[in-house]
Amino acid sequence: MDMQAHWENVYQTKAPEETSWYQPHLQTSLDWISNAAADQSASILDVGGGESTLVDDLLAKGYRSLSVLDVAGAAIRKSQQRLGSAAQGIGWLVGDVAEVALPARAYDVWHDRAVFHFLTEPKQRLSYVRQLTSALKPSGQVVMATFGPEGPQKCSGLDTRRYDAESLRHELGPDFRLLRSSVVAHQTPFGTTQQFLYCHFSLG
Repeated sequence: MDMQAHWENVYQTKAPEETSWYQPHLQTSLDWISNAAADQSASILDVGGGESTLVDDLLAKGYRSLSVLDVAGAAIRKSQQRLGSAAQGIGWLVGDVAEVALPARAYDVWHDRAVFHFLTEPKQRLSYVRQLTSALKPSGQVVMATFGPEGPQKCSGLDTRRYDAESLRHELGPDFRLLRSSVVAHQTPFGTTQQFLYCHFSLG
């Protein structure tokens, strides 16, 4: 399956609240990122940011060195339109996180609530971890949310992988230290519940 075409179609044909992962505000992500990046000058990358309002809320909290990456250009364009002139201060990246060119040692915090659980092939996950390790600054922080042990096995018509804290730590490898984890129940716009696992890692 052409993943870029899949996600372009999703964002071109659905409103945000018509997707299962939608929340008006990603409060858990915002809280965990704020904990990981006490300094508002921290450079933060939101992987799979899509149409998420997380970047809006980070701006409102005073963070200014923000970047958003998504495989779907349609999602990036919608976020830029929503933000208006404030979008000019954001770094926007379109591409597959496993392949896109990312600057080395550039980010203090890497956030992902949308991508890693869709990487069902080992080589995809290895490429992702290589990118993560290269793009983070020394002692960089990772705030990652995946589907938890009882999360959905499919999402948006795609197969997913589910994790507990230990299996996710194993995937990231020995360079990353698990600082904390929590299982969170996400209420979808359709009245169902999805289980997410949130983990905070430190590089080194």
